Amino acid sequence: MGHNRDTAMHLLLLVFVLAFIIWSAIKPVDYLTWAAEVLPAVAGLIILIATYRRFQLTTLSYIIIAILAVAMSIGGHYTYAKVPLFNWLKDAFDLSRNHYDRLGHFLKGMFVIVIREILLRASPLTKGFWLSIISLSLSLAIAALYEIIEWLSVVVIKGKKVSTDFLGMQGDMWDAQWDMALNLTGAVLALLLLSNLHNRLLQHKR
Repeated sequence: MGHNRDTAMHLLLLVFVLAFIIWSAIKPVDYLTWAAEVLPAVAGLIILIATYRRFQLTTLSYIIIAILAVAMSIGGHYTYAKVPLFNWLKDAFDLSRNHYDRLGHFLKGMFVIVIREILLRASPLTKGFWLSIISLSLSLAIAALYEIIEWLSVVVIKGKKVSTDFLGMQGDMWDAQWDMALNLTGAVLALLLLSNLHNRLLQHKR
C-alpha cells in the first residue's frame, strides 16, 4: 500500500513538472535562453525516469527535484532577471535588482539532500560528519561548475543577448560569489532541517 502511494505521488510530481516545462516553452522571452535554462532539467527528468525501477529515490528527493525543475522552468520562460513577481518586489521595495536568480541558487542548495541519498545508498559512506561534509562539497562543486558554464556561455556566445540573459549578473560583479554563497546556505539549511526526515524515509529504501 505504501509503495503504491509513493508511486502515485511520484507520478503526480512528474505530471506537475512536465506541465510547467510545457508552459515555459510557450512563447518564452528567448528560445535559446529557455533551452540553456530548461534543457538540463529535461535531461535530469529523462535520467530519473530511465532509472526509476532500478534506483528509486525517496519522495523527499523527488519533491526537491520537482521544486528545482519548476524554478528552472520559470527562469527559462521569463529569464531569471525578468520574472514578473520579483520585478514587482524590486519596484515595491526599491531593490537594486530582480532577486529571482538569488532565490534560484538558494533553492539549488537543497539538491544536497539528493546527493546525500545517492552517497548513502551507492557508496560506503554512512551517516555522520563526513557524509555531510562530502555532500556539501559536492553541492558546492556543482554550483561552481554551473558558474563556469555561465562564464563559458558569455565567451562562446560573445555579444549576443542570450549570454547576458543566461548569465543574469544584472551589473553585479560579485554575482558568481553570491550565487555560490546562497547555494551553500541553502545546502546547510537543508541538511540541518531535513536530514532526520530523510533518514526516516531512507529506512524504507534499504
